Amino acid sequence: MSRIERFEDLEAWKLARVLTGLIYNVTGIGEFNRDFALRDQLRRASISIVSNIAEGFERDGDKEFIQFLSMAKGSCGEVRAQLYLALDRGYISQEQFSQLCSKAVELSRMISGLIQYLKSSQLSGRKYKASAG
Repeated sequence: MSRIERFEDLEAWKLARVLTGLIYNVTGIGEFNRDFALRDQLRRASISIVSNIAEGFERDGDKEFIQFLSMAKGSCGEVRAQLYLALDRGYISQEQFSQLCSKAVELSRMISGLIQYLKSSQLSGRKYKASAG
């Protein structure tokens, strides 16, 4: 496994970015675009995922990164819950719902895997390496 130097190298961050783009696409058209509360909340939840992954990584400590990844994972659940509401209102089709929900579930699993890896790792983050030894 190659060393991850930047948050942009993380597959979870890449998928979160894709999901956010898809969310923006579906929320920007038709009736969905006029439901400001749901549209904006869904966008904020998807932005929270990509942002928390990046912010946690930049903190340079595994414990902090895990905390931010947990928030990102929670936002994945929020996105899925809001997608159900959008489906119920007829703002998105069943096909769109399935595509977006599937990506959110996949992303949640990726984040869980990353959390488990960090919990089992002997590393404690880049900021602690200078003081080690």
